[in-house]
Amino acid sequence: MGNKKILIIEDEKAIREMLRFALSSADFEIIEASNTAEAKRKIANDLPDLILLDWMLPDMSGIEYLKNIRHNNQLQNIPVIMLTAKAEEESKVKGLDSGADDYITKPFSPNELIARIKTIFRRGVFVAPDNIIQFHQLKLNVDTHETSINNTPITLTQIEYKLLHFFLTHQGRIYHRSQLLDHIWGVGHFIEERTVDVTVRRLRDRLRAQGYDVYIKTIRNIGYQFSEKK
Repeated sequence: MGNKKILIIEDEKAIREMLRFALSSADFEIIEASNTAEAKRKIANDLPDLILLDWMLPDMSGIEYLKNIRHNNQLQNIPVIMLTAKAEEESKVKGLDSGADDYITKPFSPNELIARIKTIFRRGVFVAPDNIIQFHQLKLNVDTHETSINNTPITLTQIEYKLLHFFLTHQGRIYHRSQLLDHIWGVGHFIEERTVDVTVRRLRDRLRAQGYDVYIKTIRNIGYQFSEKK
């Protein structure tokens, strides 16, 4: 777990100092920024492995900056944990729907935050500098969209690839069919939720020969989850 690099984007100096001390003690390397403009400069020279992002920032809201991250090819696979004083369920849902991997409410225990960070790093997906997403022996080339398992090429349609890419970069969370429609097909597309079931079934069929279909879980009456557990 050591040597993982974490970018803290937080305008309150006292909180940054607390986080720096706690995370450094847990063997993480720390980068700090007090606003999104400074964060952009830091990221340009040094890509982090995870971002701790405050909701309320002086130059741009954390939610808006998170959306920018998720639309940036270089940054979109970096895990993001939102830090906020907003405890309402609606705020949590908004943060997660905007692309956050997790959400923690202030005040929080540094030990709890470290546990959540370690959980994200244990999810099993690794994005190499050459834009290869790897989960065990499953590899996705983000640039060419080539997919393989145990070095055996897997042929996917564009939609199947997008769904697999989404699952690999959002492991552990349960998604409603309507959410998957928005993320994969795009907001505003008038497509029936049944289309999600069909696409998931086809993707499972592509992965079945190598035994990777078992990681896509059906959550009854809700939707789907990509989970490390078989």
